[in-house]
Amino acid sequence: MIVQRPETKNGRINDMKKTISTNVVLLVTIIILIILISFWKSEPKKDIQTSIPNSSAEIEKPATLVNLTNKELAVLLEKKDFFFSNVHIPYEGEIENTDAFIPYDKIADNLDKLPKDKDAKIVLYCRSGNMSEMAGNELLRLGYTDVSHLSLGMVSWERSGYEIIKK
Repeated sequence: MIVQRPETKNGRINDMKKTISTNVVLLVTIIILIILISFWKSEPKKDIQTSIPNSSAEIEKPATLVNLTNKELAVLLEKKDFFFSNVHIPYEGEIENTDAFIPYDKIADNLDKLPKDKDAKIVLYCRSGNMSEMAGNELLRLGYTDVSHLSLGMVSWERSGYEIIKK
């Protein structure tokens, strides 16, 4: 003989809670599986063309003016492989191995004095760094790509113990 427990209101409620809990867990599991499968199977659309570059190599960075310290310029001058120009006006001296004197505010009018190759290394200087910075930015605007300047100019150069030639 099977003895049945008398059904109580609390017994039915507990059974319903267990069933609901089981169903909720099952439903959440199914949703998670569907999401994972959809991400796993999805591939990027290859037939859509965009104007966004695919790699950092395709992004052309604009050239920026490089600020040189006295020590950095001294090291560069030891194995000089660049075009070196004094852009200060009026003339107040020069650093040894200067290739040209081009007024900072006339740099665009004197491109014939600069290297023809716009990727050639160019180093500019002036008395304090202001004129060479303006001239350097103008060269960058004109398409030159490797432009540096002595950031604190001949005044700092001389204070650091390097020679300024005065003619």
